[in-house]
Amino acid sequence: MLAEFNLFGVFVAPIAVYAVLAIPVTLLLRFVLWRTGAIEWFWHVALFEVALYVSVLCLMILYV
Repeated sequence: MLAEFNLFGVFVAPIAVYAVLAIPVTLLLRFVLWRTGAIEWFWHVALFEVALYVSVLCLMILYV
């Protein structure tokens, strides 16, 4: 799936599509972590959330 996407005649790089698709996945994981209380294990929550997004993005690039 690493080919350009044709969006109404404009070719979009696959990394941009993956970056947009990684946002809802990250938000879902954040919601689960907040509801279970597991987010309190981390010292710097904002830094963890950025790292979570980057990890989800990398996994999507590798496996989708």
